[in-house]
Amino acid sequence: MKKRFLLFIFVLSLTLGGHAATLTLEQCIDTALVNSLSLRTQRNSYEQARLQYTQSKSSLAPSIQGSVGQNWSFGRSTGADNVIVSRNASSTSFDLSAGITLFDGLGMKFRIDEAKASMQSSAAALEEYEMQLRLTVASMYLQVLLNKQLLQVAEEQLEKTSLTLQRDSALIAAHRMAEGEIYAIRAQAAQEQLNVLQAKNTLQLSLLDLAQAIDLVDFESFDIVVPSDEQLITGLLPDKESVYQNAIQNWPSIRKLQYSISANEAAVKGAKAAYSPTISAYASVGSNYYKMKGVENESFATQMSDNLTEGVGLTMQIPIFDRLQTPLAVRQRKMALENAQLQLEQEKKALRKDIDQAYYNAANAYVEQQSAEHSAQSFEEALRYAEQKLEAGRGTSYEYTSAKTDYLRAVSSALQAKYNYLFRLRILDYYQGTWQTASE
Repeated sequence: MKKRFLLFIFVLSLTLGGHAATLTLEQCIDTALVNSLSLRTQRNSYEQARLQYTQSKSSLAPSIQGSVGQNWSFGRSTGADNVIVSRNASSTSFDLSAGITLFDGLGMKFRIDEAKASMQSSAAALEEYEMQLRLTVASMYLQVLLNKQLLQVAEEQLEKTSLTLQRDSALIAAHRMAEGEIYAIRAQAAQEQLNVLQAKNTLQLSLLDLAQAIDLVDFESFDIVVPSDEQLITGLLPDKESVYQNAIQNWPSIRKLQYSISANEAAVKGAKAAYSPTISAYASVGSNYYKMKGVENESFATQMSDNLTEGVGLTMQIPIFDRLQTPLAVRQRKMALENAQLQLEQEKKALRKDIDQAYYNAANAYVEQQSAEHSAQSFEEALRYAEQKLEAGRGTSYEYTSAKTDYLRAVSSALQAKYNYLFRLRILDYYQGTWQTASE
């Protein structure tokens, strides 16, 4: 509770503080968990299920009622001795009664079990929604990281091209290079300036998407912390079967349906309990005070003591015929149970399919990452060679700009492959339930 309160204060300071916010991935996720209106709705649904469970448990306690009544009679009235006389009178009654169900075929127990399982199912649904929200924020966070690196690459290449342009301009001024050679470099510089501008716009849009996903108001000054590669890499590609087995145990949608099955099993038993007799016990105590006009009346205390009545009793209700309501209710509950079991089997099959797809996507992303990195290294060597030839006067500006364009394309592909692999690993971590945030 203290941790959640501190998290709320932190997010509130971000929302109302009016200053720049630079957040880590965990802080972005924590902010989304606090600000998400849809998540609040899910939490309210869980709270309703929890209250229903508490209400069902309270049915085991006895019920106690008290009552006070006042009556006035005009004309002929009945006195405390049950004699009818022609007088105006008034009477005051006090009653206190209590009742408890002793046995109802264990129907109350099964209703409590059903409410508890429904509450647990609602908790799993809440966890499932939180998991999806975390995954969405993580995806957007990695997209911002990718765009930051793409911008950095574009700026570095523009800086190198600007230096090359300055050097070639000096060579042309010294009549050591033909003026026509500089046109391709100028065109390359202009294109790279446009690349930088586009990369900045793309980065700002991805930051805006992330800020809106976590419901951050002050998005204009919003930025993220860039982690190191060691912090981003979560490990090697896990075994596919172990991912599935862990998911069966940890994936919220599976547990949600398992609890739903438990709730429906209890509901079937609760419906069958209506076949059993219901035994209840009750106790009551009461008294009356009479006041008749024109005669001397006993004092209030005396009458309350003399008129005191007490009673206890047992009642048994035996169901004989309820217009087939009980057998129909049992059949409906059994059908709901069967549907829940089918949903669980469908969810397991879908989970297996999703994990297979996620695993092979991650495996392919790893191969693509390795290939893209090798490609980028090769194009970097080709660019270095073209740059050396140009500096030595043995190459042309066209060869240099062409090599640079190829290199930029390869670097962009390598970065995209890298973050695609990171995201695919993150998905597998989620299925296993092994990626936890600082807020938990």
